[in-house]
Amino acid sequence: MTNPFSKIRQFYQETVVELKKAAWPTRSELKGSLIAVFVAIALLGAFVSLADFAIYNVVDLLTRLVRGE
Repeated sequence: MTNPFSKIRQFYQETVVELKKAAWPTRSELKGSLIAVFVAIALLGAFVSLADFAIYNVVDLLTRLVRGE
């Protein structure tokens, strides 16, 4: 019967080896990516808010027309 902790140790060692191979971004690259993500989130949030407002008003208008108000 094999030691169950040997597989955990092997996994940890392989993980460390793979993380050393990774190309980590520099601080300036990370800052640029972060700004791009925040701008994208802001634009998407604005689009969703505008679309929600527009759809709400269209449905409200159609509801008023059907009810005859």
